[in-house]
Amino acid sequence: METSNRNIIEEHLKKIRSSVKDGIDVDTFPIMISKQLSLYYGDFKAVNEASIPIFPQTVTAVIGPSGCGKSSYLRCFNRMNDYIPGVKIDGSIFLHDQDIYDEDVDPVSLRRKIGMVFQKPNPFPKTIYQNIAWGPKINGMKDHMDDRVQQALEKAALWNEVKDKLHQSGLSLSGGQQQRLCIARTIAMEPEVILMDEPCSALDPISTGRIEDLIFELKKKYSIVIVTHNMQQAARVSDFTVFMYQGDVIEYGPTERIFTRPQKKQTEDYVRGKFG
Repeated sequence: METSNRNIIEEHLKKIRSSVKDGIDVDTFPIMISKQLSLYYGDFKAVNEASIPIFPQTVTAVIGPSGCGKSSYLRCFNRMNDYIPGVKIDGSIFLHDQDIYDEDVDPVSLRRKIGMVFQKPNPFPKTIYQNIAWGPKINGMKDHMDDRVQQALEKAALWNEVKDKLHQSGLSLSGGQQQRLCIARTIAMEPEVILMDEPCSALDPISTGRIEDLIFELKKKYSIVIVTHNMQQAARVSDFTVFMYQGDVIEYGPTERIFTRPQKKQTEDYVRGKFG
């Protein structure tokens, strides 16, 4: 690691630990961390100096009312906001010791390490097999493709349902299956971090339960950041929770404490349902 960046991250993490006061293992180094990250759409400041660590093999939920900056913040972690005209970023996000907004960082290569699952299932208009194989193929990961496809579908808990339908269209699957196909497509790229932007908002309760079960399994290998408007879901699936309001990170900490012993009045009012 570059010593200078490592020192910057460690000092920044000390400040976060000091403000959180409990529930963060002092010996665990984050896989990612944002440092006073702000995002502007033109003159509008959508995210205000957000500083949050993402730890290995954990789920971090980002909650808050609509329009509070959750999805804007999430998209900063793999630079998806680069596609939006007029966006400006201040601050830093480190992946290990590398600031992902450094000029020498290739966003395309970055997104191989940090995959994303969107709010609505968006399978390609291709076969189930091609949906999984397409990304690895265009990125030169061509060896053992059949095994790669099977392993991705197994990890997404979809293999048993589609193993005899691999050459049927991915669009022929149910909504919940399509979302798991999109998760498998992300897994096939062998990322380190998976971002999920309200992945269950378009799904029925049964499909939502399957996705939540899948998140528990996936965190054994991946770090996951999930934006959700469903506070019960955040309480069920996450290890850490971020509460955002009007672009500010109001509170961050272990999920159990955020929901039972919040330190900020705004957090308490939100999780108790006094506003939304």
